[in-house]
Amino acid sequence: MITRNLIFILGDQLSRSLPNLMSADRKKDIVFMCEVAEETTYVPHHKQKLVFILSAMRHFAEELREDGWQVDYVRLDDADNSGSFTSELTRAVKRHKPQSVTLVHPGEKRVLGDIQRWRDTSETPLKIYDDNRFVTDLAFFQKWAEGRKTLRMEYFYREVRKATGLLMQGDDPAGGEWNYDQDNRKPASDDLFLPKRLRFEADAITRDVIDMVEDEFAGHFGTTEAFGYAVTASDAERALDHFIKEALPCFGDYQDAMLSGHQFLYHSLISPYINAGLLDPMKACQKAEDAWKAGKAPLNAVEGFIRQIIGWREYVRGIYWTSEDNYTRQNALNANRPLPGYFWSADTKMACVKAVVEQTRDQAYAHHIQRLMVTGVFCLLAGIDPHEVHEWYLSVYVDAFEWVEAPNVIGMALYADGGKLGSKPYAASGAYINRMSDYCERCQYSVSKKTGENACPYNSLYWDFLIRNRERLENNPRISRSYSTWDRMKDDRKADYLATAKGYLAQIEHL
Repeated sequence: MITRNLIFILGDQLSRSLPNLMSADRKKDIVFMCEVAEETTYVPHHKQKLVFILSAMRHFAEELREDGWQVDYVRLDDADNSGSFTSELTRAVKRHKPQSVTLVHPGEKRVLGDIQRWRDTSETPLKIYDDNRFVTDLAFFQKWAEGRKTLRMEYFYREVRKATGLLMQGDDPAGGEWNYDQDNRKPASDDLFLPKRLRFEADAITRDVIDMVEDEFAGHFGTTEAFGYAVTASDAERALDHFIKEALPCFGDYQDAMLSGHQFLYHSLISPYINAGLLDPMKACQKAEDAWKAGKAPLNAVEGFIRQIIGWREYVRGIYWTSEDNYTRQNALNANRPLPGYFWSADTKMACVKAVVEQTRDQAYAHHIQRLMVTGVFCLLAGIDPHEVHEWYLSVYVDAFEWVEAPNVIGMALYADGGKLGSKPYAASGAYINRMSDYCERCQYSVSKKTGENACPYNSLYWDFLIRNRERLENNPRISRSYSTWDRMKDDRKADYLATAKGYLAQIEHL
């Protein structure tokens, strides 16, 4: 039988509604998938991230076979595995001699570049379909961005709301406001009723993958002991439904809160599933909207959840694909300090950083405020090299793919793109962490102490960061007030702040 199309499906495209799959014929086409060393090691991915992706790929392939597809699947431990997906694609073309290869547009520029180079040297035609696993396409973002001096997410988000009709009442936003973020900043406390989160037992396929990861990637960050992520679309749907019923009602109020010993609070934990193709983002938003319409979740919670998906997720993808190819190498603030070792070991006296790194090690997960306002702010204030920070985030989080991770880290957390994404650096002292968490209660550093021995490092590093970058930042209207505060300080107070910061930076590996 002549193979018409070889349908090449990448590891983060695990959707039955892929356009190249939807237009295919089970009798004439062959699905091709491969696990390769190149993709598992280009950064030292967290063990649970590897387990999630590889197990989800294997489950997806089995589901396709059960549905009548012929699937050519190359496992990582196959004896003849060449180690790169372009080499494996070449071998698959030789095996099946298809008339053409079809592929959905890759999510990352690195992968697209490899595919384009393969196409340039191959005699087999390659058709690349647009990625339909987003609420909008890239043309929508490009049209919105055209001619704008600044590209702020809030205004893009409003356009997506109008285009989708989500939380709209005619031409107006539901409730009269576009954004209810002001209602979503409550600190959490131990007396809250926190729902038990839905986690999934490993089946035989997942256990095989866990064993392989522990054998082949023993030196990688993290542990597989607590692995509980869904690896099928049906379980991902169950996780979404559980979140909407049990956690969404309180998600808005406490989405910025951080609480020791409670790793998930009211967060959805569905970003890995959406980013890998197991969940449809629009359907997730519609289910949340339905909960609001039924009176089962308040508007501030539903709006905040939907904004993360059709706002931030769509927006950062647009930023990624319209930015320079060297975006992950940008360093507008000239930050060149190496990433401290405790980002891997958690061996630090800073209770907030320790808690987030330990949670990341154990779950391959931390929520957006932990990423932005704890580890992100520390790296910003301390002047850590943005590319090293980018590679750390890309390595350690189960939902991290470069298209979504890089803008959030390079642009939002570190301001390394000079303000393309964010209107200001997210610089903050220890007061924010103290207000939104209980981390400071058991820290060896005192958050109320501004300078001197055992003062919270964030306090002096905040001012050191501002003074270090004054020439670039002091005219920014969103932080100019901080410079006015500094200028009114007495000289001896200024000297204390800068001396304390200098001492901490000199011993940054031992904080």
